[in-house]
Amino acid sequence: MKNNILKTAVLTALILVLANGSQIFAQNEGKPNIVILATGGTIAGSAESGTQAGYTSGQVGIETMIDAVPGIRKLANITGEQVANVGSQDMSIEIWLTLAKRVNELLAKDDVDGIVITHGTDTQEETAYFLNLVVKSDKPVVTTGSMRPSTAVSAEGPLNLYNSVAVAANPKAKGHGVMVVMNDQIHSAQGVTKTNTTSVQTFMSPMQGLMGAVIYGQHEFYRGPHGIHTTESIFSVEGVTELPRVDIIYMHVSATTDIIDFSIKAGAKGIVIAGVGNGNMNAAMLEACKKAVDQGIVVVRSTRVPTGYVLRNAEVNDDNYGTIASDELNAQKSRVLLMLTLLEKKSTEEIQKIFYQY
Repeated sequence: MKNNILKTAVLTALILVLANGSQIFAQNEGKPNIVILATGGTIAGSAESGTQAGYTSGQVGIETMIDAVPGIRKLANITGEQVANVGSQDMSIEIWLTLAKRVNELLAKDDVDGIVITHGTDTQEETAYFLNLVVKSDKPVVTTGSMRPSTAVSAEGPLNLYNSVAVAANPKAKGHGVMVVMNDQIHSAQGVTKTNTTSVQTFMSPMQGLMGAVIYGQHEFYRGPHGIHTTESIFSVEGVTELPRVDIIYMHVSATTDIIDFSIKAGAKGIVIAGVGNGNMNAAMLEACKKAVDQGIVVVRSTRVPTGYVLRNAEVNDDNYGTIASDELNAQKSRVLLMLTLLEKKSTEEIQKIFYQY
């Protein structure tokens, strides 16, 4: 009799586990469910002392990072996954695709309310913008990181992670596209850029301004996102295993054209020129770009200048050279957008329209 009761109890428990197998959270107090996806970076870095400049990125696992943030589990039901553990200088398209597909998979679940991604700061704006173009949900997605390793005196990573979870857990954050939360500020992925090599106040949105502010989890949005993003975006990574090669070429005094030739021979399908001023380049480079366009290579004129628009048909006659003006996108984000655009064949007019819209 006792054996039958025990067997029945075990079978019932097994059925309940299987029935809820698609859920990654145990519901708790009605709090939102947030998944933290870790990719490494300085926020997971460590050094031999708390006051040295040198450190090694990606040394701390996600569970250790979560446990180091007092009160974070009061904000939401949290689970963590380690997608990668690299310094963001070693971020790759392969990791991008893995990350994007996992984000979409998680956000399709009813029991996931938002995503936080920990990331190194060097390429954080590129990853955030990439996700902004390919995530297929209006649920909050926040990227964060730190400028000081976890072992540093006054390491800001724990508070950045706390604030990021607070933003991702807020239903009002829905529809804001991918956000970057750093140093008490909320930025849009489209507008943010890294502006300083070492300062904790490195991330700014010089063209559009902040989306909002967050102080110890209390936050306010000033505006919505700019440009087409997430659920309205035409871009998708479903079934995509690689992206077309796009190279960035930096313009400077006496720049020579052979680097464009090398890029094409190496297999580039697109080239972004980080031009001077309003996306300008010398006469020889302009002619080399025209030859590249004639070979089917898409050439985008961006700028090495920190702020400002690259205007079409201003100092450079884009109609004549067949080039694309990047509008407000810097060179690194122009590369991201062009790689995705090149997944399908599009006319120059269509590509230019995409750069205006995204």
